[in-house]
Amino acid sequence: MAPERIILHIDMNAFFASVEQQSNPELRGKPIAVIGAAKRTVITTCSYEARAFGVKTGMNSWEARKLCPQLIFVVGNNRKYTYTSTKIIQIMREYTPMVEVFSIDEAFLDVTGSLSLFGTPGEIARLIKQRIREDFGLTCSVGIAPNKLLAKLASDMQKPDGLTVIEPGEVVRVLERVPVKDLCGIGPKLQQQLTKFGIKTCGELGRFPVEVLKRSFGVVGEKLHLMGLGIDEAPVVPEEESEEVKSVGHSTTLERDITDREEILRHLLQLSEMVGRRARRYQVAGKTIALTIRYADFTTFSRQASGGTATNNSEEIYRAAVKLLNSVELTQSVRLLGVKIGNLSHQAEQLPLFGADRKKALLARAMDDVNDRFGESSVTFGTLLGREGGAKIISPAWRPEGVRNVDVE
Repeated sequence: MAPERIILHIDMNAFFASVEQQSNPELRGKPIAVIGAAKRTVITTCSYEARAFGVKTGMNSWEARKLCPQLIFVVGNNRKYTYTSTKIIQIMREYTPMVEVFSIDEAFLDVTGSLSLFGTPGEIARLIKQRIREDFGLTCSVGIAPNKLLAKLASDMQKPDGLTVIEPGEVVRVLERVPVKDLCGIGPKLQQQLTKFGIKTCGELGRFPVEVLKRSFGVVGEKLHLMGLGIDEAPVVPEEESEEVKSVGHSTTLERDITDREEILRHLLQLSEMVGRRARRYQVAGKTIALTIRYADFTTFSRQASGGTATNNSEEIYRAAVKLLNSVELTQSVRLLGVKIGNLSHQAEQLPLFGADRKKALLARAMDDVNDRFGESSVTFGTLLGREGGAKIISPAWRPEGVRNVDVE
C-alpha cells in the first residue's frame, strides 16, 4: 500500500512588496504599493502595512491613496523578482526533487520521500522557512496536507509567516465551515452558481447530490463534489515531467492606454520578437498566431489565424499579428496587447532549404547570439531603438526554466 502523500504549499508573503522592502531599507515597516509602471495606476501588490489600511491588489492608486495617505508607490522590478524566485526554488529543491512551481511566488512540494532525511513535515517546512528568511529576509506561509488542494487551502489560513497542518483525519472537520470560495479553482462566477443551490461551505458542497452537480456543471460537477470532500489526486509535477507546452506567448500591460496605430504596431513588433526569440531558443515553431487585446475598460478578446507552415520567425509572427489587428475595428483605447503562437511542432536545429528563408534564419540566429551574450535587445529592430519594453506585470505562466521562462525587464 502506497504511503499517504505529504504535500507542502509554500506561498511567499506579499512577495513583490517584500522584495522591494528588503532591497531598500528605507521602505521597511512602511506601507508600500508596487505598480506595473510609472504611468500605470493599478496596484500589482502591496505590503502588509498597506493592507492594514484596506489597500488591495488591483486597486487604483487614487483609491489606495485615499485609504492610506502615506502610501509609497514603487515601480516593480521584474528581474529582481524572477532572480529571487529562482533562488528560493533552488532552496526548495534541496529538500525534495518533487517541486512544482505554481507561480512566481508559490510552489507545491511532495516531501513524502524526504522524511527519512529531514524529519517530520513540520520540521521540513520550518527548515525551508528559516533558509528563506536567513538568505533573503523574506517570510512565507506554508500549508501541509495530504494533497495539493488542501495544502494550498492550509497555506492561506495563517498569513503572514504561517504554518498550518491539515491532518488526514481532520479533513472533514476543517472543511465543514470553510467557504467554497476559499478552494483553489472556485472563482466568483462559480461561487454564485453554487450559492443558487444553497451551497456556501465545503461541507455543504461535499454533501450535495453529485448527480445534480453533474447535470448542472457537466464533467466539472464530479470534480466539485470531490473538492467538497477534500479529495485531490493530482500529483506534484516537476518541470521536467510537466506536459508538453501547447503555446508560446507574451503580453504586456501598457504604461498608458493608447489609440495611436503606429504605437500599437511598435508594441506588436516587440512582442513578436520576444515570442519568436523564446520559440527559437527551445526549437519550437507554431502554425497558429493569436492576438489578444484588452481595452481600457478591461474588455478582453482574441483573434487567431492558422497558416500552412509553422514559424518562429519574428517578422512572420509580426506580419500575422498585424493582419489580425487589421481585422478588428478598435472601439476603445488599448490597455494590454498579447501575441502567441500555438499548434506547436518541435524543430531540429537546421537551416531552411530555400535561400530567402535561410537568410532570415541566419539573421535571427545572429541576433539571438548577440542578445544571449550582451543582454536582451542589444540588437533589435530599428523601430524599437530607444523604446522601453518588457512586461510590466509577470505572467502567472512564468517558470524559472524551460519554454515558459519569459525574459523580463
